[in-house]
Amino acid sequence: MIEEAIEEIKKGNPVLIFDAEGREEETDIVFASQFVTPEKIRFMRKEGGGLICTTLPIRIAKIFGLPYLHEIFYKSGYKIFDYVSEKVRYDSLPAFSITINHVDNYTGISDRERAKTIVEFARFVSSVENMENPMAEFGRRFISPGHVHLLISSGLERRKGHTELSTAIMELAGIVPSATIVEILGDDGYSLRKEDAIKFAESHNLIFIEGKDIIKGWQEWSE
Repeated sequence: MIEEAIEEIKKGNPVLIFDAEGREEETDIVFASQFVTPEKIRFMRKEGGGLICTTLPIRIAKIFGLPYLHEIFYKSGYKIFDYVSEKVRYDSLPAFSITINHVDNYTGISDRERAKTIVEFARFVSSVENMENPMAEFGRRFISPGHVHLLISSGLERRKGHTELSTAIMELAGIVPSATIVEILGDDGYSLRKEDAIKFAESHNLIFIEGKDIIKGWQEWSE
């Protein structure tokens, strides 16, 4: 199944990733960021309905000094996580970083403009290791706050959320290590149940894969 998922990702098609029983128990629609289009953003917001986010690995984030959002809060003196850090019930602190728009966008929220931001961010990620001043280049290309939420993957060794799982499968596919993801919500006010997510995958002819399969593939690849 992991091989089939990787092939779909490389073709620019979405896959569905279920994290794990006893964790969030949610299923995300996942695209490779480099292949995002306005039509794919529309599919995510209409068929997913959750928060559309774009990931990158922590090693890339460190190159241009991209922080986690909770670090920004803490350093600014807004030490809210002194009080709520242990209340995140499904994991450790969330993977959220800043929000961005590409500088060429107007408001940044339309399908076309979010797709523009995401594709340009993937392009930035693909070349950041060869930049003389990556932080300055990031500032030239993007503004913040914006309408694309960035998530930093801390790696499957530390965390096993959708951020890490989706970023890992991009790396396994050998493409730009950035995924664009969205949770699938149900019509009952909750996230779509696993069994219904499997039916959704079947009805849309999509690959459904569980986090444990990605973790196994990652461990074998890393050996």
